[in-house]
Amino acid sequence: MNIGVVGLGLMGGSFAKTVKTRTDFKVYGADRDSNVILKAKLTSTIDDELNMKNIKKIDLLLLAVYPRSVKATLDEYLPHLKDGAVVIDFCGIKREICTIMKEYSSKYPNINFLGGHPMAGREYSGFDHAITTLFDKSSMLLVPVKASIFKEEELKNLFLSLGFGEVVFTTADTHDKIIAFTSELCHIVSNAFIKSPTAEEHHGYSAGSYKDLTRVARLDSSLWSALMMDNKDKLLFELKTLISHLDEYKNALENGDEERLKALLEDGNQIKLRIDKRVKK
Repeated sequence: MNIGVVGLGLMGGSFAKTVKTRTDFKVYGADRDSNVILKAKLTSTIDDELNMKNIKKIDLLLLAVYPRSVKATLDEYLPHLKDGAVVIDFCGIKREICTIMKEYSSKYPNINFLGGHPMAGREYSGFDHAITTLFDKSSMLLVPVKASIFKEEELKNLFLSLGFGEVVFTTADTHDKIIAFTSELCHIVSNAFIKSPTAEEHHGYSAGSYKDLTRVARLDSSLWSALMMDNKDKLLFELKTLISHLDEYKNALENGDEERLKALLEDGNQIKLRIDKRVKK
């Protein structure tokens, strides 16, 4: 298989490194930073730079670019892809991306289109932080837009062979709804939490709770603001729900109502236990 990766940052770079380490496939990479291309070649992350000559033999084209760059990227590469090629993205939102892919699928009926989102990441960004083990045991979400069942199965097997723990097929709406809770809301909470003036005094007083909660306060603000704005309806629901629950804890403290506070804490504890038990099954 010949794989093209557009965008050799943390996600695209890690995917390219994983493919090169764990398969005998050829990997061709493109990035707007020429220094990244040079590093990728020197570290054998890619076999060569993706260009208009080798694009014609690409079997799988992965778009690891910002969501708002997807359309321009498709315009650049789609006219040169061979029939039967697969196009997939790694963007953190799916309704917007899959709508774009759906539009292009009518113009390029012989190309397979799927939305994708690996449930993996780090608090760092860029090619220098790309690692082969980033996706190990992670979930890979796939949203079929227009693809044959054979290509879907082929792609599923590829991701599993690269170390992913499972491949989940979903819809764009379901993806954006749940990601608003499991990812975007977490970044907002972490980012807001670290703004307490007490944060500057935490040294020597913090343990696992602080580290877990603040890890994703460090982020790419340009990327995450775009992701959140493009999914604001789903995210606003989750944010408003969280604020309403926080008000309950605040009111219990202000009223000196220890029994109410205990009940709120126990309710959250039981929900967490129930969810964890269900996941283990």
